Amino acid sequence: MNALLSGREILVVDDEALLRKRLVRFLESEGANVVSVSSFEEGKRALSSMPFDYALLDVHLPDGLGIDLLKFADGVSCVIMTADGGWEIAVEAMKQGAADYMAKPFEIQEIPLILARCASAKRSDRSRQHRMGPPKTEQGGDTLYFGDSLLELKEQLERILTADRRLGKRLPPVLLEGETGTGKSTFACWLHASGPRENAELVVVNCAALPESLAESELFGHEKGAFTDAKEKRIGLFEAADGGTLFLDEIASLSLALQAKVLVAIEEGKIRRVGGVSEILVDARVIAASNRRLKELSASGEFREDLYHRLNLLHALIPPLRDRRSDILALAQYLGVEIARRYRLDTFTISETGKAQLLAHDWPGNIRELSHEIERAIILGDPESLAFPALANVSGDLENESGNNSEWLNQRWRFPESGFDLESAIDRLIDQAIDQADGNVSQASRLLGVPRDYIRYRRKKRSEELGE
Repeated sequence: MNALLSGREILVVDDEALLRKRLVRFLESEGANVVSVSSFEEGKRALSSMPFDYALLDVHLPDGLGIDLLKFADGVSCVIMTADGGWEIAVEAMKQGAADYMAKPFEIQEIPLILARCASAKRSDRSRQHRMGPPKTEQGGDTLYFGDSLLELKEQLERILTADRRLGKRLPPVLLEGETGTGKSTFACWLHASGPRENAELVVVNCAALPESLAESELFGHEKGAFTDAKEKRIGLFEAADGGTLFLDEIASLSLALQAKVLVAIEEGKIRRVGGVSEILVDARVIAASNRRLKELSASGEFREDLYHRLNLLHALIPPLRDRRSDILALAQYLGVEIARRYRLDTFTISETGKAQLLAHDWPGNIRELSHEIERAIILGDPESLAFPALANVSGDLENESGNNSEWLNQRWRFPESGFDLESAIDRLIDQAIDQADGNVSQASRLLGVPRDYIRYRRKKRSEELGE
């Protein structure tokens, strides 16, 4: 049985009875559910009334052209079959939305390969908005800085990768825990890019940002007509990550009911789309992350205990930056190189005062906060002698305003002569509020005094502008 075709719904439209019979017999032996018809009208009715994953359409039918059925096949990966050959037909079919093309006669055994290409293209298209790029610098180096304090953690992760390479398929889940800003997303990206699935999709999902009413559809997909706005079939992110990695950030934000379905997907490698009746096999390696300890949440009933134990099989705890003080200066230099390059600066130097400020700060925002402080200093300060006046100065020359919540703006700050990016400042305030609220969007909206939908709108707009 073929994992790609198992449980998939396939339509065959061809007036050659013998070929239809051979196709049906072969596809059913691969685990697919097949509907076979011989005319344009029958194909049109089938596409309008049933949810198909794939359709094999002959061009010349007794009562019409198979290419014209493409307009009724929203969300269906269609492969055109013809005995006429010729690039003209292939090009026209692709223009009208066909996923691929086969010239008759063809070997039946080629069909899984053709449909695998169709599935890969659909997964890639679906995952594009949730994709995270590989963790490489412009020179191709590793962007994850471990430092002396994380050598033990690195050894642990490398042992996981060694086991992954031996296993190949059905890789066990990994749980990353750590405070907000410790770099869980970067660790997840590094694990994927360093493992046996580096050339496959890495699909990233911020579970805290999924509307509860649509979370199940986002993760598992839906059939056409499953709910009011389901105008066409849509694959979920588990399917989009099939053969690759699915990173579930802030997994504790999912409802208990949805956690149960995630557990089934991990343990059995099966999902069911919203409104669907067939189980679909998926092989997505799950990396989950949480800024709250799942053991404590499971003990209080806020997280499913069975899912916690499944995720906790391979567990990595990322320490906060305040516990990595021996790495702070080296990490600041490492981050600064990439930030300076982004702003087209050849060099930068952290002053002695700046070093003292970095070492004295407690870094509640962890590496994310450190990166922001370096970027701000490079933009607003002197790159040849960087200091960090927004931090508490160890000499006492600058007052620590962290406790002054009524006057949050540093009165010494001045607008740069080159102008100020208000949109970017709003986004940074939203990020800071979300960090302070430990990823809880509702709580962040209360801190900012804005509707929850405004935060979602801003984050979506930023992602679209960045092409994420």
